[in-house]
Amino acid sequence: MNLVIDIGNTRTKFAVFNRGEVLITVPVDEFLPSHIDVLQQEHPSLTKVILSTVKDYSPELKHALQTRFETFIELDANTPLPIENCYQTKETLGKDRIAAVVGAFDLYPDTNVLVIDAGTAITYDLLTAEGKYLGGNISPGIEMRFKALHHFTGKLPYAGKAEQNKLYGTSTIEAIRAGVQNGTVYEVDTTITLFNEFYKNLKVIITGGDAEFFDNKLKNSFFVHFNLTSLGLNRILEYNGE
Repeated sequence: MNLVIDIGNTRTKFAVFNRGEVLITVPVDEFLPSHIDVLQQEHPSLTKVILSTVKDYSPELKHALQTRFETFIELDANTPLPIENCYQTKETLGKDRIAAVVGAFDLYPDTNVLVIDAGTAITYDLLTAEGKYLGGNISPGIEMRFKALHHFTGKLPYAGKAEQNKLYGTSTIEAIRAGVQNGTVYEVDTTITLFNEFYKNLKVIITGGDAEFFDNKLKNSFFVHFNLTSLGLNRILEYNGE
């Protein structure tokens, strides 16, 4: 059994896998050594762990991961992958991005896949049918756009995401929401359309905290997979044990 820990910009999530199938996935404010105690009591065969983090974490947690598991991998630019990473600056590539792409590879091998991670930022990542990760795009996430309008202007209020099916707003709050939310939908839809022109039979997977926002809003077809990053991390862990 495998433990996957994903420490992101705004949230931390851990998952337990058994033979490639996710048993549990839990969001927490912070993953602590005490979580290991509970997990290994409940799952005695939990012997391998992979950690992906975008920020520093405590030395106590690192020591616990190194000593309590037979295999401990901290994902970095040198970790062997089951795909070919063609990114020019691998050391700057977000770990969540490459993990999500590996998750897409696990779901759809021999397929062109566009992975869209709608979180703090919106990232677009392309994996070819030959198993080559070519790169992608990065743009501000929905919440970041709302905060930027408020922060960088003198009088615009913070609006925040809300269901609003309007072409334009009749108040400042509505106008901000229409601009941010409609603009994000247009961006994502247009990006998918453009990638479809160059990569045939393209599968599109949307993941991340704002994935549900795009439900019934995009003209292009797509699949939602909330555990894509965890799935990819587990695949990387298994690949390094093969």
